[in-house]
Amino acid sequence: MGLTIGVDIGGTKIAAGVVDEEGNILSTHKVPTPGTPEGIVDAIASAVEGARAGHEIVGVGIGAAGYVNRQRSTVYFAPNIDWRQEPLKEKVEARVSLPVVVENDANAAAWGEYKFGAGKGHRNVICITLGTGLGGGIIIGNKLRRGHFGVAAEFGHIRMVPDGLLCGCGSQGCWEQYASGRALVRYARQRAKATPENAEILLGLGDGTPDGIEGKHISMAARQGDPVAVDSYRELARWAGAGLADLASLFDPSAFIVGGGLSDEGELVLDPIRKSYKRWLVGGNWRPVAEVIAAQLGNEAGLVGAADLAREPDPIM
Repeated sequence: MGLTIGVDIGGTKIAAGVVDEEGNILSTHKVPTPGTPEGIVDAIASAVEGARAGHEIVGVGIGAAGYVNRQRSTVYFAPNIDWRQEPLKEKVEARVSLPVVVENDANAAAWGEYKFGAGKGHRNVICITLGTGLGGGIIIGNKLRRGHFGVAAEFGHIRMVPDGLLCGCGSQGCWEQYASGRALVRYARQRAKATPENAEILLGLGDGTPDGIEGKHISMAARQGDPVAVDSYRELARWAGAGLADLASLFDPSAFIVGGGLSDEGELVLDPIRKSYKRWLVGGNWRPVAEVIAAQLGNEAGLVGAADLAREPDPIM
């Protein structure tokens, strides 16, 4: 169908990229993310216009962090942007004069990985994104499964712990409170407060206090063998693997693709996730076990996936 543009709406920047049918990014344009819904529409239009210069474009796909309807047109609700029943497709189409589809950002990233990244060769994969929060996507029978209302695969808000930690969604005990970048930082700070003698490397990378620990410090310290940093990754992996075991009982995929910022740590996080997954998988010693593999497209997965989904005339149910 030709070239399409994928748009990735991030917390600090909005990136638009021209993508061909093989998943190659031909050009990009980035603009700062404004603080208002109308400003974001303006910024999306600006990014699209900047990226499309010199290219014949047939459509635009937008990856939005939120609940998107089945028709890929309206954001029902977004946790970090004041979108409530936001007709994003209509607004952006009016600005760029191109067909637009709106997709949940984790679904877009999952599709990108399935089509052009770690999922190539698989028909049935489940993707999870371990970043600040926890997202995901379901590809079964080579199709992206959005659910009846379009809001399936919100894995981060599966309740793992009844009456557990309060989540930003308003519920308690959600999976992302135990397996995410935020959770990793919480584990490290708690452990550093309890046993600072085991966190000398970790504390030395920040301001010397547990509250000064950031995600980048945990990664660096773990690679140097800091006991608290290593144990924090193990705790995160324990929860992540247990969740994958539950998803295996639901979907029975051939592979789990782990993306998001935490997947950049490679085997530091993947190896303990695999062990936890096998530990909690029902009948794990006697049944085939899905692969747990790292995503390959990095930060480009959502942009590439959104662009490719713009070539789909109707929702893939």
